[in-house]
Amino acid sequence: MTAASGARPALEPIAVVPEAEAGLVAAVERAGGTVAPLDERTRGIVWSAAAGGADLVDALRRAPGTRWVQLPWAGVDGFADVLAAAHGDGRVWTSGKGVYAQPVAEHALALTLALLRRLPRRARADEWRRDHSSRSLFGARVVVLGAGGIAESLLRLLAPFGARVAVVRRSGGAVEGAERTVTTGRLLEVVTGADVLIVAAALTEETRGLVDAGVLAALAPGAVVVNVGRGPIVSTDALVAALDSGHLGGAGLDVTDPEPLPAGHALWSAPDCLITPHVADALATTPALLAERVEHNVRAFLGEGDYAGLIDLEAGY
Repeated sequence: MTAASGARPALEPIAVVPEAEAGLVAAVERAGGTVAPLDERTRGIVWSAAAGGADLVDALRRAPGTRWVQLPWAGVDGFADVLAAAHGDGRVWTSGKGVYAQPVAEHALALTLALLRRLPRRARADEWRRDHSSRSLFGARVVVLGAGGIAESLLRLLAPFGARVAVVRRSGGAVEGAERTVTTGRLLEVVTGADVLIVAAALTEETRGLVDAGVLAALAPGAVVVNVGRGPIVSTDALVAALDSGHLGGAGLDVTDPEPLPAGHALWSAPDCLITPHVADALATTPALLAERVEHNVRAFLGEGDYAGLIDLEAGY
């Protein structure tokens, strides 16, 4: 989508809220934008909090002339109610979609390799016990659920392993680097006999609970599941049962349902389960990556080029 052409107005105030983070303020100013407090003159909002849908609604009420809103993360399910109400409001909504793709894909690969090499159980071992239960990623059958920036980056990382990758996505169309691409209605078909399932999709009503007991049972015995998307896409009860039964060789979870995962939850003690606390994109470089997106989109807001990370209000991401 291209911002409206024509002469740039003398002042298009942009509010960085609820916290005026220095890096984001600087990004707006580098792009030629004017940072000002939120009020009736505001025309653009850079939202700096990971959540806060009700607070964002209040901000938009205080700044009714807002034409563009930038959300901070790729996943926007925390703002689902706000976005559902935004249909037809005439505003441009953008997110961090694609900004954190490389670090999250790297984390997904790390979890996958750790599980295939049975590192969770080896890290917990307190005596020397050799076994030959490790598996290799080379030539493995891998299914990636999701076809966004994370999936694209992940496919590049998987290429040297010669993995046979199938991508499952909402709509049709081939994905470069994938052996085959199918729609979500054929998930069960492609996971049957697969060695690895990596969840990297957005949470929508279509994907909620999509990876259920049937999908997990269809995977090859000893297969591993990695989730760097959103916790509710995978049925937690089904995952615990599949791990306890020994059918799954392991699960690597950067996201869980519920989240945060409470102490004493069955997943903490589940066999060969490796959990990281939603930190796949928590790098020292993360603020700089978001600042680059904000700078790009401020330029688009001011009439220079296209917006990046446009949110599809119909699809919800």
